[in-house]
Amino acid sequence: MKRPYTICHMMVSLDGRIDCAMTSKLRGVDDYYTTLNEIDVPTTVSGRVTAELELAEPGFFEPKNNEIYGKEGFSKKAHAAGYEVIIDTNGRLLWNDAADMSKPYLIVTSEKVKKEYLDYLDGRHISWIVCGKDTVDLARASQILAEEFNVRRMGIVGGAKINTAYLEAGLLDEISILIGAGIDGRGGMPAVFDGLEMSHDVTALKLLDVKKFDSDAVWVRYKCSLQ
Repeated sequence: MKRPYTICHMMVSLDGRIDCAMTSKLRGVDDYYTTLNEIDVPTTVSGRVTAELELAEPGFFEPKNNEIYGKEGFSKKAHAAGYEVIIDTNGRLLWNDAADMSKPYLIVTSEKVKKEYLDYLDGRHISWIVCGKDTVDLARASQILAEEFNVRRMGIVGGAKINTAYLEAGLLDEISILIGAGIDGRGGMPAVFDGLEMSHDVTALKLLDVKKFDSDAVWVRYKCSLQ
């Protein structure tokens, strides 16, 4: 299957937590963007929760017509070197017009999405992909990104849920973790990967590189050996 080379890139505390409000206080937070540039991923992928907090407009889409799209499809509204991909299974988030964006939005939903929501995206010059009956078929979405949007490399930069979904689907080629010089320690805070079944086996990795920064952050890169 043709798909982009996919890297999960995250900043964490020493205890592996990824809460953005916390990581923004870690020494080394500026090194996150340096390392993101270095791994060369023009297209980045976020989940709905992260996108709602950091990218989308306030509020949610309220359809007047409940007719669902009910099939696979895509709409390409921009030709760009890279895209801001958001996985929004049911199509709920609101967006600014993307006509003049150098890195335009690209929304990925399941077939349960309302047709009216896709019309809304079209009206804002936002590309979209629909694939998967009840949940987004990440493997198929990756294939469409490669074949129809010419995406060759992309970074997963969302939260624990989207990171874990790509891991579980076997779609990660590489894990890139910047460990900031600090500890979170709060109970119940999400980790880079979280929520797999208890029966799930350990995912084996192969170390590619380790780098230390003046901020005392440490950058580790692993190859997913199952690829």
